[in-house]
Amino acid sequence: MKRIRTRLGALGVALTAAVPLSLTAPATAGAAPGGPAADAPAGTVEEGRLAQAAPQEILRRSGFDVWEREFTGGLARTATYREAKRYVAREGGALWRRAVDRAQGRGPAGGDLSRDDDRPLYWARLGMTKALRAWQPGFEMTGEQRSALADALERGSRGQDSIALPAGKRVVRIVVTGFDPFQLDDDARRSNPSGAAALALDGTTVRTASGRSARIETAVFPVRWADFADGTVERTLLPHFRHGPRQADLFTTISQGRPGHFDVERTNGAWRGGYPDNARDERTGTVPIPAGVPTVRPQPQWTTTSLPYGRIVEAGTGPYPVVDHTAVTEIPAGGTGPVDRPGGPTPGSTARAGGGGDYLSNEIAYRATLLRDAVRPTLPGGHLHTPVLEFGPGNTDPDGQITDPDFVRNRVAITGQVRKIVAVAASEAGPESRQDPVP
Repeated sequence: MKRIRTRLGALGVALTAAVPLSLTAPATAGAAPGGPAADAPAGTVEEGRLAQAAPQEILRRSGFDVWEREFTGGLARTATYREAKRYVAREGGALWRRAVDRAQGRGPAGGDLSRDDDRPLYWARLGMTKALRAWQPGFEMTGEQRSALADALERGSRGQDSIALPAGKRVVRIVVTGFDPFQLDDDARRSNPSGAAALALDGTTVRTASGRSARIETAVFPVRWADFADGTVERTLLPHFRHGPRQADLFTTISQGRPGHFDVERTNGAWRGGYPDNARDERTGTVPIPAGVPTVRPQPQWTTTSLPYGRIVEAGTGPYPVVDHTAVTEIPAGGTGPVDRPGGPTPGSTARAGGGGDYLSNEIAYRATLLRDAVRPTLPGGHLHTPVLEFGPGNTDPDGQITDPDFVRNRVAITGQVRKIVAVAASEAGPESRQDPVP
């Protein structure tokens, strides 16, 4: 998600407050016990897109159209909050595992949609959150408990609570993150290659140039400002950044960037540019750091990558060129307006865009590297932007086919190159590079 200059007038959409985890409607009088309420609360902006033809076809052609129906039936059979909590957590995790298995060639394909596709996971999750929002249990449940169920579903179905790095001195442990599809008001068919890479890499092992084994664990994040402000990134990454027998040796956050090449982003900025997210929410201002997480004080305007960008650029990892991207936008010390700096920020400047822009890709890079600096400054990590994933010639209309050979071929190529880039980065990480003192 490279920086997108805000152009709200051209979007032609009404802005709606984000409600990503707010499933807090009280039980409705007269609702059938265990079933949906006759006057169920309205869904979110994201859930509202489910009825479009493209999402429905994606679900049908992957076999993921069954998840909403089966989840709704399972919810109706729960008799207590404790039962519901176990069920929701289990089904969220099951959706993530099914998406990973499908991407990695295990189990039935469920249809003719390419196995590497990240979109079935996104749309199936929204069907489940919609069902959970509408559900009226046959037992008393507080708004706080309903929100906890929504949170469990989100985290489980994104792989955020199932990152399981192995112990041992001979393995390099790597955390990789991706994103949901975005800009779906423009084209609901869109896929995000960073999400596809996360599904393809989760739980896999790569061999580094030095011959060591590197284990990769992944998660995906929503394209929603509110979730980031609430600390979803820090909550997911902190357990793996801390010292311990299963501590990460390397991390990279990944998102979709510019056409035609990869960018290793050198610098990340503490600024939100306000472009509408998947909930059509806008947030502008300094990146807010959630209370209760380790951080650097005073909050820095800039953080930097500690990925081995020179080696990654020179490694020849695939068909797309890889760029060491150093440009930022700043307000210089003593200045009043933004200035583009191709070589990076100047001393004392105020961030207006990192190398990755001023959207959520820059923000996840900023948050992850700031957390690194607060917890384990020598941990290698940073942000990778993939090329833009585009449909083939003749299939650019939003009402066109949901997939085509060029679309699949390019996504597979991007994922393959991500795997090789991660392996190159891992060659300089691992047991012998763990220099942090044990507290």
